[in-house]
Amino acid sequence: MNKIRFTIFFIFISFLSILNAQINSKFKIINNDSQKKIDILIDGKLFTSFLYNDEIPVLKKPVLFPIISAMGDTITRGYPLSPRSGERIDHPHQIGLWFNYGDVNGLDFWNNSDAIPEAQSDKMGTIRLQDIIFEKESDNKAELIVSSNWLNFNGEILLEEITHFIFRAENNSRTIDRITKLTAIDEDVFFNDNKEGMMGLRVARQLELPTNQPIVLTDSHGNKTEVAVLENSNVTGNYLNSDGIEGNNAWGKRAKWVALSGNINSHDVSIVIFDNPENVGFPTYWHARDYGLFAANPLGQKIFSEGKEELNYKLDAGESVTFKYRILIQNDKADRKECEEKFKEFLNN
Repeated sequence: MNKIRFTIFFIFISFLSILNAQINSKFKIINNDSQKKIDILIDGKLFTSFLYNDEIPVLKKPVLFPIISAMGDTITRGYPLSPRSGERIDHPHQIGLWFNYGDVNGLDFWNNSDAIPEAQSDKMGTIRLQDIIFEKESDNKAELIVSSNWLNFNGEILLEEITHFIFRAENNSRTIDRITKLTAIDEDVFFNDNKEGMMGLRVARQLELPTNQPIVLTDSHGNKTEVAVLENSNVTGNYLNSDGIEGNNAWGKRAKWVALSGNINSHDVSIVIFDNPENVGFPTYWHARDYGLFAANPLGQKIFSEGKEELNYKLDAGESVTFKYRILIQNDKADRKECEEKFKEFLNN
């Protein structure tokens, strides 16, 4: 009898321990089906949301938006979903953190938004959530695995995407691991060499690089966008890559990682994106632009190498490829030595 009572008591205590761990978990995942989003909370405060709302016309792929630092500062641009005063209003397809490409079997997944004229819609590709596969929250991390489909303009599936997000937190930092597996379904899929790709982040105005010159940007279709000069008093960004190259010179260079440092609301902040040796094209070329686009492009090589290199990557039907990245958001200026240590940590876990 005593043995039975002890067993029951042990099970009860174990149940309470599990329940207590869940209640006191640092991370919380909240599904909001009506708004088609999943919120990731840390200590009850929003870190980021996984948005997949296909009823928002501008949203042509799932994104993480917004992304908020450990100090509570939003490091992503608000436009076009939540515009803020003083922001640039170019490129409505650049929302939060996303993953896609500018030429997949001739379709442009990168530039698609509600700004595309109806006459060009058959040239665009769309990514739509298929299923939420797995969710797990604990005291030190949260995990989310989702499946999505890369669709042509007729809604036919070119690629199946399985993405595993891992969210972590420390006192002054946050990390997001994005591991994305792409599988060609019923036909061969060609990623034709293109400058528009692949894992992109559009940052807050404060993290742009100061500039007093207007620029004209041209996409892969020849469409031009004028980016006007804006007031620069709170614009503090600066790039640093793994080879020690800084500022605008980091654009179009291969590197293991690139850091973007600046100041928001009097708080130092840096964003470091780490490439992985297992990725195609490592070390990747970087689309690190002064106007706030911060992207790793492993498949587009021709424009960055001035024609010396070209990669037209192919997946045979049924074949898969995986891309692994880590995004670190920390509340201090990026240090090259520390970033190298963080890069090694990324490779070891």
